[in-house]
Amino acid sequence: MSTGPGATDSAPGPKPTRDTHHNRGGTFSSLTVRNYRLFFTGAIVSNTGTWMARITQDWLVLDLTGSAAAVGITTALQFLPMLLFGLYGGVLADRYSKRRLLLVSQAALGLCGLALAVLTLSGQIQVWHVYLVAFLLGMVTVVDNPARQSFVSQLVGPDRLANAVSLNSANFQSARLVGPAVAGVLIATVGSGWSFLVNGLSFLAPIVGLLLMRTNELHPVERVPQGKGQLREGLRYVSRHPELIWPIVLAGFIGTFGFNFPIWLTAFSDGVFHVGPGGYGLLNTLMAVGSLVGALLAARRGTSRLRMLVGSAVAFGLLEIAAAVSPTFWLFAALLVPVGMLGLTVNVTANSSVQMATAPEMRGRVMSLYMMVFVGGTPLGAPLVGWLTDTYGARVGLAAGGAVSALAAIAIGVVLARMGDLRLRLDLRPGYPHVRFVPRQREPLATAA
Repeated sequence: MSTGPGATDSAPGPKPTRDTHHNRGGTFSSLTVRNYRLFFTGAIVSNTGTWMARITQDWLVLDLTGSAAAVGITTALQFLPMLLFGLYGGVLADRYSKRRLLLVSQAALGLCGLALAVLTLSGQIQVWHVYLVAFLLGMVTVVDNPARQSFVSQLVGPDRLANAVSLNSANFQSARLVGPAVAGVLIATVGSGWSFLVNGLSFLAPIVGLLLMRTNELHPVERVPQGKGQLREGLRYVSRHPELIWPIVLAGFIGTFGFNFPIWLTAFSDGVFHVGPGGYGLLNTLMAVGSLVGALLAARRGTSRLRMLVGSAVAFGLLEIAAAVSPTFWLFAALLVPVGMLGLTVNVTANSSVQMATAPEMRGRVMSLYMMVFVGGTPLGAPLVGWLTDTYGARVGLAAGGAVSALAAIAIGVVLARMGDLRLRLDLRPGYPHVRFVPRQREPLATAA
C-alpha cells in the first residue's frame, strides 16, 4: 500500500508527485544542498549530546530510586507537554519563521542540559530535579519538534523531502551509536555530570549552523497570518484525509506501547542480565546499528508506501515479543538490531508519508499532531509499561508492548485494505511476492438473454 492512487498499492490518497516514488540523486542527495549540510552537521553534534543525556538520565534515575517505574515517570514527564500542548506548537511553526523558532528552542535545550550538569556535578541532584528538567525539556520540544520537522521542506524542497527525512533519522541513529558508548564511559569513570555538560554544550553546533544559513536559498513557504481557529483548522484538515489519519493512528500505538526502550533496556540490563551501565550502553548501541541501517535503506528507497509501514509495524511487534523471551543476553542483544531497523522504518515511513501528503501551509500543524500522537502517547504508555515491568518483570512488559504494536498494525492494515477495496493474496511460487494486497475480483453483471 502506498500514498499514491491505484487499487493494487494503496487505500485512496492524493495523486502522487515525483518525489513519492523516486529518490532523486541517490542516498545522500539532500547533502548537496548547502543549507541542509549545515543543518545536518549541527544536528549530528547535538544529537550525540542528546543520546548521552538520555542514557545518563535513565541510569541516574535508576541509581537514585532503584525503580523502573521511576524511569517511566521521567520519560512520561518529558513527553507530557507534547500531549497537552503539541498542537499549539504546530500553530506557532506555521505562523512564525521556523529558523528563528529553532534558534530559540535549541538554546533553551542547551540550557536544560547545563542545569542538570551543574546540579549533578555539585552533588545536589535529587530525583525531583530530574523530573523538573525533563518536564522543561518537554515544553521546549513542543515548539522545537514541529518547527524542525517542517523546516526540512524549506531546506531541500519537495523533490528531496523523503530523502531528507530519512537522512535526518540516519543522523539521529548515527549519533546513537556514539552517544551511549561515550556516556557509558563517562558515567563509569568521571560521573554523570560530565555527560550532561557535554550535552548542554553540544547545542552550540546547531545554533551556529542556523546562523550560517543563506536565508535567500530557503524554499519559500506561505506563513499563516495570526487568527482564530487555526488549531481546529489543522484538525479538520487531517480528518478529511484518511491517508493522514491512519499513519498517525498507527504511529500513536507504536509510540505509546512499542517504543518504551528506556524502561525495558534499563530493566533487562539491571534486573534480568545484570550487565551494568556498560551492558546498557551496548544494548543501546546495537539497537542504534539496526536503526541506522533502517534509515539508510529508507533514504535509498525514497518511497513512503503504506504497505511498508503496516508490514514493518507487524514485524516490529513480533520481534519485540521474541526479544522478551530470549533466554540469553547475547540473543536478546542480537535481536535488538532488527528491532531497531524495523522501528526506524515505521517511524520514517509514517513521517515522510504524512509530510508528503500535506499541503505546505498546513505542514507545521499536521506534523505537530503527528508528533503529539507519536511522542505524546508516552506519558500514557510509559507509566503503565513501567508498572508492568516492575510488577511482572521486564519480559512481560516488553512482550505486552510488542503484542499491542503488532495487533494495532494488523487492525489498521485491515482497515486500509477495505478502504482500497483490496484483499490479501498468498502466492508460494518461487520469484513471486508471497504475501501482497491485490484488487478484489468483481463478478461481472449478468446480461439479459
